[in-house]
Amino acid sequence: MNAPIDAAMKLPAQADPAAARLALRAALGRYATGVTIITCRDADGAPVGLTANSFSALSLDPPLVLWSLRQASGSLAPFSAAPVFAVNVLAEDQVELSRRFASSVADKFQGGDWRDGAHGAPVLAGCAAVFECALTAQQTAGDHVLFIGQVLAHCHAAETAPLVFHAGHYHDLGDRL
Repeated sequence: MNAPIDAAMKLPAQADPAAARLALRAALGRYATGVTIITCRDADGAPVGLTANSFSALSLDPPLVLWSLRQASGSLAPFSAAPVFAVNVLAEDQVELSRRFASSVADKFQGGDWRDGAHGAPVLAGCAAVFECALTAQQTAGDHVLFIGQVLAHCHAAETAPLVFHAGHYHDLGDRL
């Protein structure tokens, strides 16, 4: 059910919208996330990839995951058209690859040990986990597009610690409590 948002439920208007966006981003950054490189192949078969921390489990039955991408991203068209994608959950020693795939470097795949996954999307060796997925749905939400994928192959879940992103910085997982 999609109920309309009551005016009383909205955030109060801010005098400076840019400052309000920065404050919201800072507050959202207090939530620690893992770091992934999402990959696919474009219509010509060239690899496409980007760093994302918007990855999440959605369902176990069927096995579904989701992630989001800004509508303004130059990678939106290839991901929207690709029938499959891979989610490479980075290990804590892969921070430089995360930075590379978050940049505008021309050939991002020059770094790392890449191979084709069982369904054609590029997968990275040494990750904490890899999920190969079939794109099942896309939904525009605000300034992003949500991508939902059914997990086709779970390549591996290594015992290595994942890379963590919190408050605008990379972190290692740290000690268990």
